[in-house]
Amino acid sequence: MSNRLFALVLIGMGASALAAVPASAQAPNASMPSDTVMVGGAPMYPTKNIIENAVNSKDHTTLVAAVKAAGLVETLEGKGPFTVFAPTNEAFAKLPPGTVDTLLKPENKAMLAKILTYHVVAGDYTAADLMKMVKAGGGKAMLKTVEGEPLTISQDGTKLFVLGEKSGVAEVTIPNVKQSNGVIHVINSVVLPN
Repeated sequence: MSNRLFALVLIGMGASALAAVPASAQAPNASMPSDTVMVGGAPMYPTKNIIENAVNSKDHTTLVAAVKAAGLVETLEGKGPFTVFAPTNEAFAKLPPGTVDTLLKPENKAMLAKILTYHVVAGDYTAADLMKMVKAGGGKAMLKTVEGEPLTISQDGTKLFVLGEKSGVAEVTIPNVKQSNGVIHVINSVVLPN
C-alpha cells in the first residue's frame, strides 16, 4: 500500500470515528454561536431555555430529575429571566447518604421544591453583574431567591461563592452559561435555606 493511499485510509477512519461520537461529546466548533458553553459534555445553546439545555448535561442528571419530581419544569421553561445556580451531580452527592432519594419521594415534593427554588433568582445576573454587586456591598451581595430567602454572594479574586442561609458554600465553577430565558452558573455544592 502506498503512503498516499495509507494516509487516505487513516483520514477516512478518523472521520468515521468522529461521526460515531455523539455531538454532545464533541468539542465546540466554528458553527456554534460564540457564547455557547460546554457543560457536562454538551453544548448549552443560548437559543434554548434552561430545561432544554440542562437535560443534555451529563453533570446535571440529578438536578434534572429533582426539577421534574418537584414539578418545576414548566416554570424553568417559562419566559423568566432566571439566574440559576445549578448544582452538579457531585454537589448532590456531597449531601448526607440517602438525602437525594428521600427528597425525590412524592411526599417530599414541597421540601424539594423549596430547596430547588432557593437556587433560582428572578433576573439575569452575569458573573460581572454579581461581582459589581459584591463590590458595591462591601464584600458581599444578597439576592432574594424565588423561594423567598436570600442567598449571599461573595468573591475571592476572580472566584464567586454562593452561601446558603442554613448551610452550604458553593463555588461557581462555570459562570455565564447563557440561556434564552436567563443564565446558569454551575456550582459545586448544594446550598440550603432555613
